[in-house]
Amino acid sequence: MDSSQIIILAIPVFFLLIICEYFYGTYKKKNTYRINDVFTSISIGIISRFPTLLNLGFQGLIFVYFADKFSINLMSSNKVITWIVAFVMYDFFYYWMHRLHHEIRVLWATHVVHHHGEDFNLATALRQTSTGFLWKWIFFAPMIIIGVPGEVFVSVAGVNLVYQFWVHTRHIGHLGWIENIFVTPMNHRIHHAKNKEYIDANYGGVFILWDRTFGTYKAEVETIAPIYGTVSALRSWNPIWANFQVFYQMFKDSLKTRNLKDKIRIWYSRTNWRPNDIQYKDKTYGFDEKYNPVITTDMKCFVFLQLIMLILVSAFILLTISDQTRFDTVIFAISTTYFATLTGMLLQSDSVTYKVFLIYSLCYALMLYLLPSFKSLHGDLWQIFFSYSLMNILITFFLISMGRNLIKLLKKKKSKT
Repeated sequence: MDSSQIIILAIPVFFLLIICEYFYGTYKKKNTYRINDVFTSISIGIISRFPTLLNLGFQGLIFVYFADKFSINLMSSNKVITWIVAFVMYDFFYYWMHRLHHEIRVLWATHVVHHHGEDFNLATALRQTSTGFLWKWIFFAPMIIIGVPGEVFVSVAGVNLVYQFWVHTRHIGHLGWIENIFVTPMNHRIHHAKNKEYIDANYGGVFILWDRTFGTYKAEVETIAPIYGTVSALRSWNPIWANFQVFYQMFKDSLKTRNLKDKIRIWYSRTNWRPNDIQYKDKTYGFDEKYNPVITTDMKCFVFLQLIMLILVSAFILLTISDQTRFDTVIFAISTTYFATLTGMLLQSDSVTYKVFLIYSLCYALMLYLLPSFKSLHGDLWQIFFSYSLMNILITFFLISMGRNLIKLLKKKKSKT
């Protein structure tokens, strides 16, 4: 069983706990959820699984090569001590990987998607990067060289990531002595805060001991409430833009600056550095102001329905992955990302409206139905995506018609008065 399988098995539990947290927060009148933020978090999490399913990157190939050529084979998977040492070792390397991803610009570009969320809840834990496969493997290569067996490595990696889910909540307070050893919701909240008093701290995955040892631990100050998100706010619900915003900014800066050294330095500099000849644009919104465009009740219902459908479709993709060809998986991954991005842009109330959503859904349905290469896709999934497209066509058409009728009704009332 690899780490992705462990995560897949944990997904139903994740969603159950998210539902429980929502109702608990509502009951306590301390709700930490917004439909726009939740949709973006979950859609980002869904999209983050596709690079793994498509075997993008070269982590697996490199680990196999290292194990074959350089491993000194010090450990056996049959010994309990191997699993314990590997678990602790993985978290140690995770600490340094996580810390450097906050300190080096190009690494931050892959990790920032996890910190864009301006709410802090269990859904935030699902905001995982889709580009981490590019260089995450570098930090864990020493484990393979030492001789940690492959099955042990992927298992402890999965358990480490699953552990981190529960620490993304505001409903659990101090846990006494546990906070001195383990990462808990109390100290992980500080990690997600953008306050100058808290920023760049508490990097541990399971053990907070690494932060206490290497001087990066910060405790919450009672008089300073954490403000979540990033200093340079994303201000978007588009899951694709969330994954590539910082990459785009670096590329743009490297073209714009005239200094050749700075063109290169941009990529490995500290995250808050920019060339002297590039000016920051003043922001008109407050430091603690959340991005929250007004959305109507019908849009909330529509987005909630999209969320349910994306979860169900993605679950079916994961469950039938062994029966799919690579072409099947690529098309379904692109399709899911496509509808998630459309919905995110709809939430922003910008260029995407119900009419645009209707046109895009219609084009997608026609493509599935008419193109021979698409008609040969995995049968059940083809039917699901085709039905999903038809459902979107009917719903958006109904909402557009309802909107027109409402406008006519308002005009009639206005003319009578």
